[in-house]
Amino acid sequence: MRSGFKIGKLFGIQIRVDWSWLVIFFLATWNLGTVLGSLHNEWGLTLRWGLALVTSLLFFASVLMHELGHALVARAQGIPVSNITLHLFGGVSNIQREPASAGSEFVMAILGPLTSFVIGGIFLVIFTLTANIPMPFGAPERVLEQVGPVSTMVLWLGTVNIGLGLFNLIPGFPLDGGRILRSFFWAVTDNLKRATRWASRSGRLIAWLLIFSGIAMSFGARIPLLGTGLSNGLWLAFIGWFLHNAAAQSYQQLIIRDILEDVPVAELMRKTPPIVSPTSTVATLVHSYVMENDDYAFPVMEDSRLRGLVTLDDVRAVARDAWQTTHVQEIMTLAKDLITIGPEDNTREALDRLSRRDVRQLPVMHEGTLEGLLRRRDIVKWLQLQSEMDIA
Repeated sequence: MRSGFKIGKLFGIQIRVDWSWLVIFFLATWNLGTVLGSLHNEWGLTLRWGLALVTSLLFFASVLMHELGHALVARAQGIPVSNITLHLFGGVSNIQREPASAGSEFVMAILGPLTSFVIGGIFLVIFTLTANIPMPFGAPERVLEQVGPVSTMVLWLGTVNIGLGLFNLIPGFPLDGGRILRSFFWAVTDNLKRATRWASRSGRLIAWLLIFSGIAMSFGARIPLLGTGLSNGLWLAFIGWFLHNAAAQSYQQLIIRDILEDVPVAELMRKTPPIVSPTSTVATLVHSYVMENDDYAFPVMEDSRLRGLVTLDDVRAVARDAWQTTHVQEIMTLAKDLITIGPEDNTREALDRLSRRDVRQLPVMHEGTLEGLLRRRDIVKWLQLQSEMDIA
């Protein structure tokens, strides 16, 4: 199950917030409020912390716009985007499949940093028009001491968005810079798998540099542009660790999709799943089906037609003392609301649909007839059997 919560939709794309985002939001607000207190002690507590809160919210709105840059380009190329999630390290667009070409990859990757640069540039232009002092390039702290609350906010947002764009251009996959690097490798080799492997190795190399630099900073070393100190060092090492894992996982996901591309759903589906009558009670479902099988979901059939699907989550939503009087048809998901797959479709597409809807199984349908049930666990078991999975 996904962690976090939904906050709405933009351009038809669901926006989610992971619980880890609350941590970085608190830290960003606290850090900015503390800095404002040291620079402008004459400002009241309400002004300082209110400004810090609004600035943090606007920054994460900027991160969201960065991700929308990726997502909208992907959708324009016909690639589904199920959601955008804000998390501890910023945001991620849940793009359902790889782009069709190296050129598409480059455009999709570059739009994120360009969006951040444009947003940062707009804020800095607003600063120059409102502050009546020269653009700060050397010591922004000194400039912040001379300006009011609004100018402080737009200067901070401008510089941070520029920094966000530059950070994402680091050639470490799966950062935007790493995806740009992969697009060049892809164009040269005409092989997405090889290009991803090379870009992933580049990402892990850069990740190790960040980790070692962070450790060195923690012990007092001063790194150009990064500074020194225990907290900065630990944070940099943590980012490096995250990037290393993300690079390895991104390559692993491509290998998995490559393996499943030529496997038809019919080969992995469960051809004779236990079926339930819509008039059965929940008590019967529990004692005669749930307790007798290791299945999570059961097709609901009537007159050889699929009426719906009932899952353990549906059962859990019914009070124990109501099991005898509640029927399966009252709690099931209707057939018209189910996401299905065909027996001749490839399992990669099935995995995409499972991930897109965050479900554990798909009914396999052919000309309106239920052919079987494809479970997520069936796909996992198949992948475990593939000895050729050599994930670097």
